[in-house]
This record gives sequence, structure tokens and C-alpha cells, in this order.
Amino acid sequence: MSSFEEVFGRPPEAVATAPGRVNLLGEHTDYQGGFVLPAAIPQQATVSIARNGGTAHRLHSVNLNQTLSVPLGEKGTGFAPYLTGSIALSGISDALDVWVSSDVPSGGLSSSAALELATLRALRTLYGLSLDDVELALLGVRVEHEYVGVMCGVMDQMASSLADTTHMLFLDTRSLERRTLPMPTSAEYGTAQVLVIDSGVPRRLAESGYNERRAQVEEASRLLGVKELRDVTDLSALDALPDLLQRRARHVVSENARVLEALHADAAHFGQLMNASHASLQHDYEVSHPQVDVLVALLQKQAGVYGARMTGAGFGGAVVALVQAGQADAVAEAVLKVYGGEGRQVVP
Repeated sequence: MSSFEEVFGRPPEAVATAPGRVNLLGEHTDYQGGFVLPAAIPQQATVSIARNGGTAHRLHSVNLNQTLSVPLGEKGTGFAPYLTGSIALSGISDALDVWVSSDVPSGGLSSSAALELATLRALRTLYGLSLDDVELALLGVRVEHEYVGVMCGVMDQMASSLADTTHMLFLDTRSLERRTLPMPTSAEYGTAQVLVIDSGVPRRLAESGYNERRAQVEEASRLLGVKELRDVTDLSALDALPDLLQRRARHVVSENARVLEALHADAAHFGQLMNASHASLQHDYEVSHPQVDVLVALLQKQAGVYGARMTGAGFGGAVVALVQAGQADAVAEAVLKVYGGEGRQVVP
């Protein structure tokens, strides 16, 4: 692996990291003012930066073994917009050398948010920017909207900026009120483990139905006369919608209810809510994938698994399971032996 010094011939001026995240409950609710329950994962993006005194950013990705040159004022292509957007929206006008490396798997675990937050943290360090962790997260969201073209909500960046690996982050995405909560527990088995498996099915959000889903629920909100579906708590209110929009809205409304119910749930009940969430994502929101559904079903049938679901925006990517303490590795081995393909254990 080539270092910053090997690529650019001198040491960096600042280095920062940021983690990926797994979302336990609350999928596709954050752009409708809803509730989410993510946690950070151990895998991180690392960004090293230094000023180069030129007229173009030089951007090196270790993972892609690629160096790009992007003139100041342009956003670039490929992985560049995540970096150039972060730089521009931070108000930095210098040309920078940027070295990035990440072990966050792409697809459902917020590899892009980790990259944005690591870049923003490095910029904060180098330039002494007076931006707190929430402000950094909100800048990351703007990068997605204005430079990447994905109209995401705030969950991924807030989780990458604020969450840790041993707690759930309960976040109200409208008010940004938040608190950390312990992982679900069982009287018999103690604190549950979180198991994450990458399905091996790649996906690209900007080329998928993500923006389409957001437009659909925004139309549902408009037809119902509410600011956001967060404001709907009675599923019968959705009966006035056309069938497609009714199903989309039903997922968001029921998912918000599941998150609030999960706040007081033991591990077994929490797992049931995860199973219900996946069914809703599969059938009402239609953002799952046949191979992901197979993987989730295999997990749900395993002894020692409380519940399992897809995690992230969908159309491929990762799945998450809540597992009895000490059973995660055994469950992963048994499931992956049957699932095969490109699946692999990510967490723990």
C-alpha cells in the first residue's frame, strides 16, 4: 500500500479517520424527518491532506490505485466529488494533495459518509475550522446532494460523525435530538451481538431507485397535506393514496413506529422488529434484492439469531443480524457456507 509520502513526496499536514455505520432499524425514514437507530462499525476511512501550492487538487485512492488531478473550481469524476465537495463546502480555496484509504465495504455501510467525514475532519484540523461534529455531518449531506447527486437524509453522516461501536445512536432526524442507548439485551444471554455480512451484490445509489423513492414519499406527503410522513401515525390515513404511494408511505410510517417500539425492546422483540422491517423494505418499499433476501432468510432461520434485515439504502449491499452473545462467528460461518457467492462477514 502506497503511503502519502510515497505518492506525494512529503508528509501530510493533517490525518483523520471516520467510521462506517450499520443501521439496526429506521431505514429510508431520515429524509422524511423520521427516527433511526444506527451504530458505528470498526472499519474506517482514513484521509491525509497537505497543501500543494498549485492550481489543482491531486487526489489519490489507495483502494483504486488511482490518482486524479482536478482543477480548482471543478468537482471531478469518480471518487473525486466526495473530496472536492468537502473541500469546497468547507470554504477552502487552496489546492490540496489528498490521500484516501478505506476498509469500509461499499454497499449499505456508509463508505461514502465515512470518506466525507474523514475529509472534513482532516480539513478541520489543518485549517482550525470552528465546526462541531453536527455541522460536519450536515456538510457531508450537502456534499452528497450538491456534488454526488444522491438526495440522502442525515443518518449516515450523523452516525459516522457521532456514533460509536458499542451503543445504538437514537436520532430524531427532524430535530437532530439524539442519545446513545445500550445494545439490546436478553435476560438469558446478556447483551446481543451485531453481525454484519456483505451480500456481495454491488450497487450505486445515484444509478438506482434511491432518488425515485425519495420523490415518491415526498409526493405522498404532499397528497396527505403533511410536511413529512413523520407526521403520520395512523396507517389508515394512507388509504387515500394511490396503491404505489400507499405502499411506499406505509413503509416509512410503520418503520418509524418500529424504531420507537425498539427503544424499550429486549433482544428477542428487537429481532422481531428487524424481521418486520425487512419484509416492509422488500415488499412495500421494494429496495431489497433477491440475493439479499436469500441471505436474510438464511440468517433468520439460524439458531441464536434474534432477527435480520437488509441495512442501508438497499438494491444490494449488506445485511445486519442481531445475534446471541458469542454466536456471531458461528452464525456467519454456517450461513456463508450455504449462501456462498461473494458474501463475507464484516462485523464483528
